[in-house]
Amino acid sequence: MALTPEQLALCIKEVGLGFMFAPDYHSAMKHVAGPRREMGVRTIFNVLGPLTNPALVKNQVLGVFSRALMRPLAEVLQRLGSEHVLVVHSADGLDEISIADETYVVELKEGEIFEYTISPEEFGIQRSALDELMVNDPENSLKLIKQALKSGDGPAADIIALNAGAALYASNIANTLKEGVLSAQDAIDSGLALEKMSELASHTRCLAN
Repeated sequence: MALTPEQLALCIKEVGLGFMFAPDYHSAMKHVAGPRREMGVRTIFNVLGPLTNPALVKNQVLGVFSRALMRPLAEVLQRLGSEHVLVVHSADGLDEISIADETYVVELKEGEIFEYTISPEEFGIQRSALDELMVNDPENSLKLIKQALKSGDGPAADIIALNAGAALYASNIANTLKEGVLSAQDAIDSGLALEKMSELASHTRCLAN
């Protein structure tokens, strides 16, 4: 459900988060969406999108499709004035932190760039096959997310905690990546994450109508 920039800003102010559907906010990028689909291969636009975030954020977790692009992107963000960024790519090919394999991280913090590798085990998380996260449509995706946030157990809850924890760390809400993951797990276990998701959904519907 698309919101105008003004509505989205209000949602973020009142709820604490909001969803930006890229074609609605990248006025220039949406014109190349058709040709990109027709080409069927990754192009420079897969990189330009994240680098031209219309929210002008200084802190973020940025997933990329190629390990070779990680440091170059961190260096570009450094020049653009970003303050704390985690650029991630997993050994099994995900553009996010994986529960099935190690994840490569290039971190930009306080003007310095660091490179390291993390694994699920470092956060007390057991490795799981990515097949357990596969869904066929948006309805089943929503069902999987809700179930993960309700139960707090399983691969879906684990990958949510890892990536949400990274966002908390990049936002400087958590002092370390591990602390961020623990905070995310606490939010899931306490029901706060599910409550916040429901609040976002209802607030978005109200603003859109």
